[in-house]
Amino acid sequence: MSVYTSASSDASGCASPGCRCHGRKPSYPSDLTDAEWAVLEGEVRAVMAELVATTGRPMVHDLRAVLDAIGDVVRYGIEWRALPIDFPPHEAVYAFFLRWSGRGLPERLAGRLRGRLRVMAGRGELPTAGCLDSQTVKAAETVGAAACGYDGGKKLKGQKRHIAVDTLGLLLCVIVTAASVQDRDGAHPSPARLREKFSTIALVWADGGYAGRLLAWARDVLHLAVTIVKRSDDLRGFVVLPRRWVVERTFAWLARYRRLVRIYERKPEHHEAVIWWATVHRMTRRLTRELAGQPPHGRWSDLPPLADLSSPDRRGKVLELLAAQPWRAWKGTELAAILGIANINSFRGQLSQWSHQGYINKIGPALYGPMPAST
Repeated sequence: MSVYTSASSDASGCASPGCRCHGRKPSYPSDLTDAEWAVLEGEVRAVMAELVATTGRPMVHDLRAVLDAIGDVVRYGIEWRALPIDFPPHEAVYAFFLRWSGRGLPERLAGRLRGRLRVMAGRGELPTAGCLDSQTVKAAETVGAAACGYDGGKKLKGQKRHIAVDTLGLLLCVIVTAASVQDRDGAHPSPARLREKFSTIALVWADGGYAGRLLAWARDVLHLAVTIVKRSDDLRGFVVLPRRWVVERTFAWLARYRRLVRIYERKPEHHEAVIWWATVHRMTRRLTRELAGQPPHGRWSDLPPLADLSSPDRRGKVLELLAAQPWRAWKGTELAAILGIANINSFRGQLSQWSHQGYINKIGPALYGPMPAST
């Protein structure tokens, strides 16, 4: 049953009965602010004018409300039918998503925003190097069996996302395949698409899964150098690998959008469009902050300032720090830096002695760790 009743129709300016999208005020965290809409509106209308197929009936619903509705679905992973009532009807929003995603609207928008971000970062508008990687994602029951596969390495049944990013982590291209497709086979169109769209790219970094005939084909046919960044067998635990961390960070950015945590779209091209819409949403907010000269928003609030240390002895100052921030797990090296102590080894030993004597009951996980080398 539709929630858009004729009784709710008012003078909002929308020709659709019951829709109140015109004049809608941003109400949700995913909605574009006025500053973000001022940055995105000109780009959206310019790209839509380039991609329009034929002239005809003008758009009924408010463009900003439709983009906010798509952002709400992508950010929070809700169903299209579960859109709140202050958005346009879900049929209209989904139709806009299908029509304009098929024409390449979000991809072109991301390209325009990427160029502006690169120029503001002191880079050229077009990238000269990139990084390639893949990610296996579990598919929901809405995805057909023909579009899914089983990844033996990750022990997941779903689909695989192959993305290429520039050196800033901004998305260049994305291809979605079944999870059973090997990296070197599934990413085969990625270098060709990179060469087609960005003739300036000459170097691409990738992991060991792309080694083999893909390197020779990219070198001989596309004149594109693909460098493999391998992980050493001697490494244990988490290690930041050169160049590859950039694309891994992009995967982490995309994972903040709940629609991308699991694949729900029945067609791979629809999931690619969702990735592009999430990229546009993130690039818009980043560009707006940089134009305003604002720092990035932290995931947690900044730590409160340290209290003034009035105790004359060292143990009293440490107790004051622990009392001021009892929720914080202090480390010996942090306390030594605050107190201006050069010999960290002897200070850690003293902290350990105080802790065993009962003076300090919370020092931190690094206090009893391996002692660093003497300096």
